[in-house]
Amino acid sequence: MWQETDNSLRRTYTFANFSEAFAFMTRVALVAEKMDHHPTWTNTYNAVEFTLNTHSAGNKVTQKDRELAAAIDKILAAT
Repeated sequence: MWQETDNSLRRTYTFANFSEAFAFMTRVALVAEKMDHHPTWTNTYNAVEFTLNTHSAGNKVTQKDRELAAAIDKILAAT
């Protein structure tokens, strides 16, 4: 579940291995590019950690962040 802390939406997804995590990141990258809203994320082996906020809105959570979070959840549900 996404957590809203420190003016950001945050969530970590864990996969079986690096290949699954990387495939997920690739799918997210394509959607984020279409939305023109790019996440801050890290990947360590099988975990992908997201931090979402809108830099142009003073690093605050906006509707764009909520829409991207929902899109990321939808990608996960489809895998």
